[in-house]
Amino acid sequence: MNGKVYLVGSGPGGIGLVAQRAREVIDGADVILFDQLPGYEILSSLPSHAELVDCGKFGGRHTLEQDEIEQMMVDHAKQGKIVVRLKGGDPFLFGRGGEELEAVRAAGIKVEMVPGISSALAVPASVGIPLTHRKYASQVTILTGHEDPAKPAPALDWKLLAQSRGTIVILMGVANLPKIADALIANGKSKKTPVAIIERGLRKDRRVTAGTLATIARKAKNAGVIPPAVIVIGDVVKLYNPDAPDLIPVDEG
Repeated sequence: MNGKVYLVGSGPGGIGLVAQRAREVIDGADVILFDQLPGYEILSSLPSHAELVDCGKFGGRHTLEQDEIEQMMVDHAKQGKIVVRLKGGDPFLFGRGGEELEAVRAAGIKVEMVPGISSALAVPASVGIPLTHRKYASQVTILTGHEDPAKPAPALDWKLLAQSRGTIVILMGVANLPKIADALIANGKSKKTPVAIIERGLRKDRRVTAGTLATIARKAKNAGVIPPAVIVIGDVVKLYNPDAPDLIPVDEG
């Protein structure tokens, strides 16, 4: 008899923001295939009885390729095991959860999705940047800063994005930040548009680098900004105050 696969989002960091359902299925798992994004506090709490498989991806270096991860999920489930695929944030927002859902369904395996709080929402909030505000933004656009290079053509419409009067949130965009800023400016976005980069989410070593579209790439390079990071573009960034008390980071690892 086949087991079951759970696609689990662990949220933006720290045990306190893990959903109760996520904690239940993690604690009952036979096998957990995890990424590095959940952070130390969550990863150190994984049950000792479970087989733990590191599937982390670090700047182009993949511990396992995506097809290998999907096959491993299916193989373990066919052995009757409870399999948890553990991801940071939410598995269906640039987490390849959709692809894994397809693979598991195609193999005839039962699957359950356990949503998580996306870093796109929680990380800006953690430093006092609201994504919407009646004075500044009535819409939010979330996009990837690292499109699949195998695509025949880019899916992002930079002209349309540059014309947006709302907030733009970019995940996985650190490496391509100069190109992103240049593309927005070239398509009409003001060079003075505020930008903030929040590194390491709700972890203890969180850091914010702020600037404008014209200056942010240089500032990020000088500061040595590295992933994981969330980039916020728009007037809501004006509300960021580096001297104000932020929410307490939840991951002490």
